[in-house]
Amino acid sequence: MSEKRSSFTGKIGFVLAAAGSAVGLGNIWRFPYLAAKYGGGIFLLVYLILAVTFGFALMCAEIAIGRKTGQSAINAFTTLNKKYSFIGVIASVIPAIILPYYSVIGGWVSKYLAVFVSGGAHEAAADGYFEGFIAKPIEPIGWFLLFIGLTALIVLLGVEKGVEKVSKFMMPVLVVLTIVIAVYSMFMPGAMEGVKYYLTPDFSKFSATTVLSAMGQLFYSMSLAMGIMITYGSYMKKDVNLESSVRQIEIFDTGVAFLAGLMIIPAVFVFSGGDESALGKGPGLMFITLPKVFDSMTGGTVIGAVFFLLVLFAALTSSISLMETVVSIVMDKFGWSRKGSWLAVFIFSVALGLPSSLGFGVLSDISVNGMTILDMFDFASNSILMPIVALFTCIFVGYVIKPKCLIEEIELTGKFKSKTLFTIVIKYVAPICIILILISSVLDALGIMKI
Repeated sequence: MSEKRSSFTGKIGFVLAAAGSAVGLGNIWRFPYLAAKYGGGIFLLVYLILAVTFGFALMCAEIAIGRKTGQSAINAFTTLNKKYSFIGVIASVIPAIILPYYSVIGGWVSKYLAVFVSGGAHEAAADGYFEGFIAKPIEPIGWFLLFIGLTALIVLLGVEKGVEKVSKFMMPVLVVLTIVIAVYSMFMPGAMEGVKYYLTPDFSKFSATTVLSAMGQLFYSMSLAMGIMITYGSYMKKDVNLESSVRQIEIFDTGVAFLAGLMIIPAVFVFSGGDESALGKGPGLMFITLPKVFDSMTGGTVIGAVFFLLVLFAALTSSISLMETVVSIVMDKFGWSRKGSWLAVFIFSVALGLPSSLGFGVLSDISVNGMTILDMFDFASNSILMPIVALFTCIFVGYVIKPKCLIEEIELTGKFKSKTLFTIVIKYVAPICIILILISSVLDALGIMKI
């Protein structure tokens, strides 16, 4: 006999848990980096427009599919139309690929938090410190196991006692910490130049790649096309207003990304003398440039410790949603108990995460087109599989089950005010945009077109 399906206690629990999934490392380092690279204010403007149209429609569709079927991604598409079960299979693979390497990066965040708490800010700011740390064979694995172990413990407690309870605590704390550091960063001497660059749209810097990069960030940031929102939708009660919940999730997610830009861009402007290129890329921003910024500040050790605590919260809320999604998929697919599914997912994630951790040291010789093992997992999931799932989801909703099927689900608690926007985006706008993202990602990876 299968276990009774878990559910969130109400709207607040659902919104905070879903927002916790959406808010992660993508908001804290990826969004500010892309904003800096693609013109600051103009990137921010494009992203905001896409979030309230493109992102809104896709999130509504995924949550509605989950709530309508009461199933995770692996079975949700099958329930609606057996011919399209392959969409759920592909969607289910994505969080299983992301969770292990994401937890490796979460381990790096845990390490830096420990370094700053123990007063090692100056040590962390030294040239070569980060590269030396990730190249070690044992220590990064220890931090990886600590991070994924903490994630697993919260997921083991279940939806209401684990995921929802932790999200209700972490999300408000994360927002408060972000605001505090953003205000501090904005009022440093010389920071206003960075604030101006970030908030003022320069239309001369607008390009097609600005739009494509903003759309790519939207997938990464809002946990779209990876089965998470379908799974969380399956835990959503029928009397919760779906449309307003999605709007609130968007406000949380976009708000944290916006504040992360205010934290990071002005601070790096101060440290670099206004050089946007100093923002670096990916780990270079969070683990190399920012420790130097904190080391140069008065009270930087404390500020750095608070910052990495914030990033750890963001990373944990996302890793929890990734693991919860995979556990739910295993339960639905094989009919296993929650504990049995949890144990299988934990062992699998540890096994897959080890090569990603070792890929910067003893396995560094393994690479494809310059990509490390972690980069390869990231590229396969974010640049290939996620756009494919999003494209098939739009086709499925727009032309197979038809938008009306999900609009009826959304209108269980009242009129769907944005149903015209939803229909147009799902049927026409999103598929074209997603195809462009997919093509540009592949060309970029092959070195044919640099984005």
